[in-house]
Amino acid sequence: MIYSETIKLKGPEDTEALGRKIAESALPGEVYALVGDLGTGKTTLVQAVARGLGIESKILSPTFTIVQEYDEGRLPLYHFDVYRVSSEDDLFELGFDEYLEGRGICLIEWADLIEELLPEDICAIFLDYGASEDERYCRIVSPLGPAEPGKKGGAAAAEEK
Repeated sequence: MIYSETIKLKGPEDTEALGRKIAESALPGEVYALVGDLGTGKTTLVQAVARGLGIESKILSPTFTIVQEYDEGRLPLYHFDVYRVSSEDDLFELGFDEYLEGRGICLIEWADLIEELLPEDICAIFLDYGASEDERYCRIVSPLGPAEPGKKGGAAAAEEK
């Protein structure tokens, strides 16, 4: 069964709350595919997840480095920006498959550009512009059900079924 929910984010505070909720329930090996136009808040959401994990480093989009690792929080965070990836080889030279199976969580900006390389059990987060400058619509699609603090979600929940 596929879980799908659309959330209206009225401003930065709502994005922060969503990021913290994701961080609270995140488990090692989970992959979050972030999809949206330029400026829809993909990096802002990653920053909120990082803060929720207890990461204090400044989070910037790794546009030219493709991946940035943060190991200081509750879980390691592997932040990808695949906008400038020109081939599958670019990702696999970085150890992309090892990150996907790693001990942390992967958040991948522009994930729709590498859709065929992603595992099936990802959580896809689609961000779209809303009616006002700060408003966004966030559609979350996951084959594993909604993530709730204190409840196993993601890859671990799939293994228990």
